[in-house]
Amino acid sequence: MKIDKKIIQELSDYLKEFNLTEIEITEKDTKIKVSKNNVSINSQPQIISASTSSTSSAPIPDQNVKSGTEVTSPIIGTAYHAPEPGAKKFVEIGKKIKKGDTIMIVEAMKTMNHVPSTADGIVKEICVEDGQPVEFGQTIIILE
Repeated sequence: MKIDKKIIQELSDYLKEFNLTEIEITEKDTKIKVSKNNVSINSQPQIISASTSSTSSAPIPDQNVKSGTEVTSPIIGTAYHAPEPGAKKFVEIGKKIKKGDTIMIVEAMKTMNHVPSTADGIVKEICVEDGQPVEFGQTIIILE
């Protein structure tokens, strides 16, 4: 199987240009997926992977470590603070919430997905703006 380096480079450029963490294309029986930390090319039945990371394997300490319980987005999509424009927001800073309460809506593929709180607590910080795109696993609120 011949690997087209031009396609991989073009997809890598899109990652940087659009500030993405991952991009994938599929043509016939070949799927090319490029992410910030690795590139993999899947062709049935063989799998080839190559790392694009040039940094050392030592962990880099996070300078923006947040204290509290982080609630993360379960999917990629667009986050909304209220059920509709102009409506009351699901959460406000300082509001006490219970596990299971809807904290936000994440729209993905024209479907509105209610995001429940994973813990009880008081909202310490709302980490995303209304209408902002979110990634899977991205912290959306922090509870005390």
